[in-house]
Amino acid sequence: MSNSKEQRTQTLSQALWNSANILRSKMDANDYKSYLLGLVFYKFLSDKVLLYTANNLLEEETDDLQLAQKIYEEAYSDPEQKEDILNILKEEIAYAIEPQLTFTALVNQINTGEFQLESLAQGFRNIEQANEIFENMFEDIDLYSKKLGQTPQKQNATISAIMKELSTLDIAGHSGELLGDAYEDLIGKFAGESVKKAGEFYTPQPVAKLMTQIAIHGRENQRGFTVYDPTMGSGSLLLNAKKYSNEPGYISYYGQELNTSTYNLARMNMLLHGVANENQKLHNADTLDKDWPTDEPTDFDAVLMNPPYSAKWSADKGFLQDPRFSNFGVLAPKSKADFAFLLHGFYHLKQNGGVMAIVLPHGVLFRGNAEGKIRKHLLEEGAIDTIIGMPANIFYNTSIPTTVIILKKNRTNRDVLFIDASKEFDKGKNQNTMTDEHIQKILDAYIKREDIDKFAHVASFDEIKENDFNLNIPRYVDTFEEEEVVPLTEIVTNINETRAEIEKTTNELYGLLDELVGTTSEADKELQEFLANFKK
Repeated sequence: MSNSKEQRTQTLSQALWNSANILRSKMDANDYKSYLLGLVFYKFLSDKVLLYTANNLLEEETDDLQLAQKIYEEAYSDPEQKEDILNILKEEIAYAIEPQLTFTALVNQINTGEFQLESLAQGFRNIEQANEIFENMFEDIDLYSKKLGQTPQKQNATISAIMKELSTLDIAGHSGELLGDAYEDLIGKFAGESVKKAGEFYTPQPVAKLMTQIAIHGRENQRGFTVYDPTMGSGSLLLNAKKYSNEPGYISYYGQELNTSTYNLARMNMLLHGVANENQKLHNADTLDKDWPTDEPTDFDAVLMNPPYSAKWSADKGFLQDPRFSNFGVLAPKSKADFAFLLHGFYHLKQNGGVMAIVLPHGVLFRGNAEGKIRKHLLEEGAIDTIIGMPANIFYNTSIPTTVIILKKNRTNRDVLFIDASKEFDKGKNQNTMTDEHIQKILDAYIKREDIDKFAHVASFDEIKENDFNLNIPRYVDTFEEEEVVPLTEIVTNINETRAEIEKTTNELYGLLDELVGTTSEADKELQEFLANFKK
């Protein structure tokens, strides 16, 4: 990303974040993200209608939204032009917005005191009904919630204030990538504020960058690249593929998400990043409960996953007949669905050339029983390619260290590359961060696939077998550092300096104690006895 693009993204991100101040005192970030991101998305759709109509349909070149609004209103007032405009808009961009319901028109109504929340609600409904890709998109935005204000007037005032703040932003004028990155940055900031819920919808960008670059390595020029995330959250992992492909317009994205609010967030995120409707197939359902997709395509070039860690699932015996799990003879335990998620993703990976990257807690590397059997089966078929130990405290929802596991099908050998990247971070006040240099070091080790002292080791299958198929990273990568031997003369000097410091401090303390006086003769006598014993 160029510096100018970085600066523009930061400026846009900061302006969007400032808009959150209006809601920050009223509700938790997990609630207000739906309002702010939904309104940003509505403005994006609205601005696109105005500028597309003025510049592309009516060929009246402008980037001024007020002028575009006027041009749109005039054209819409002509019945013949109106019909043509509506038909073309629905065909070209899949929706249309009536002139009086555009974001610009509603802000004008706010400024003249005529705005009604029902107008915005109607705008939302119209978009949702325009095309199935927008179905129920705004269902999380309750414009009449008491959280916005106890009275209709206060609710109106809160939404009006946010819309006025957002109205100054040139949203549609930015390229899809620039706006998408700013939106992504905003989602990340929300994740930082709503720590408990963050893991449900966001994978930190450094982790997403690493996983995506590994998954796409060597296939940057492939047209028609397919990427799948069955626990997609806000879609951040999926969308990283665009950044590392030389054919981003030909990528197809497949994603599933259980949480409806987060699913809607991912849909918005896709559109704001400029992903064409036909290139995204997103689904709102329980990934483990019922397999998806079951219609072609069902296997993908890349599978990227950051599932909820050690989540509970049914582990119903019927799943032993499910093709995702049947080859392994056992199921992931009810209390820990980690391997259920892993096997689901692995099932949907292409036989030849497919690469899967999944983030999981370290327990999957060494826990026994059913998990041990699944791990052994995967190792015996050569499915586990690389184990990367990540630093602690880099995720919003947990401080525990995690591991990124890379899986492939039809490998020619069964060795495993271990990378101990637990020290590859910069310490932050509340959270550790990984820089591009840290990511590149890990990526280089993955590509070279050779032993690096105290960092990486290629373990043969026999070595893993000798370790009873335990993949705990310290068994394979020795990071022990011998402490420097300090000369005896230096130790003696340090001891003498410490003694002198203790003596000086003790004398100062005695001096302070000698100044104490009891408030009565009895108290003073008791104090003197205490001091005499204390100084022995």
